[in-house]
Amino acid sequence: MYNTLNNKEDISLVSNNFGFLRLPVHFNPVDTDAEWVITGVPFDASVSGRAGTRFGAEAIRRASVNLAWEHYRFPWDFDVRERLKIVDCGDLVYSFGDNQNFVEELEAHATALLKAGKRCLTFGGDHFITLPLLRAHAKHFGKLAMIHFDAHTDTYENGSRYDHGTMFYHAPKEGLIDAAHSVQIGIRTEFDRHLPFTVLSAPQVNDDSVETTVAKIKEVIGDLPVYLTFDIDCLDPAYAPGTGTPVCGGLSTDKALKILRALKEVNIVGMDLVEVSPAYDQSDITALAGATLALEMLYMQGAKKG
Repeated sequence: MYNTLNNKEDISLVSNNFGFLRLPVHFNPVDTDAEWVITGVPFDASVSGRAGTRFGAEAIRRASVNLAWEHYRFPWDFDVRERLKIVDCGDLVYSFGDNQNFVEELEAHATALLKAGKRCLTFGGDHFITLPLLRAHAKHFGKLAMIHFDAHTDTYENGSRYDHGTMFYHAPKEGLIDAAHSVQIGIRTEFDRHLPFTVLSAPQVNDDSVETTVAKIKEVIGDLPVYLTFDIDCLDPAYAPGTGTPVCGGLSTDKALKILRALKEVNIVGMDLVEVSPAYDQSDITALAGATLALEMLYMQGAKKG
């Protein structure tokens, strides 16, 4: 066990027996030629509902084996493993019970990867992990736009310093994201309508065409570099029961995938998928949805190199 990612002999990562999509596992991702690095983050100390998302990355990796046999992933016409250099570097290690240490470790990990020219796809863990990731990405890219799929806006002012419902209250105040150029998709819980985020509610997105939704997203984000964060509870519990705060009336997996595909030309510089909680899953429905969405995110990046 090590504590930071400052040099090749000082890596705070552990691994399961296999990587996402059976990709190679590298404990020293900075020293590889990878373009995209997958990291699991087993953290769920900031949840307001049911705990268990610390096992989310493990479940996503396990479910991804069901996707590994395909070469050309439908409906794409290429194999992303042949177009992108991707590695899985295992799970972040931090001092359990020490939330501040977790924040510091994750930010340092992402900072080191970005400095080395890599891009990050991160599996939660609860949604609080996005805040230290945004800090690392903002240091590297400057102020970001954000595309945020969720049932909740996570802009709540109340709560503790470590709370998975407050990240996007703090992020604009820290200058990490431009709320006026950020869009939240699938929202179906109470939110402050005076905040500058553009909110596309779940009923609105479900009623609108994919083309209409995507046009609104692109209009909002403008030309800023974009961070994409996907909370699995954006999906209706029929498609993702295994999460800590499920809310009925969400998006279908099909609609979410279609929206992602239509964003392939957007300048997305970092991505995460969070809040898969396998203890509440049924037949790995949620884990498979998470793995499929994550793979779609990688195909979005691979499409840019066609």
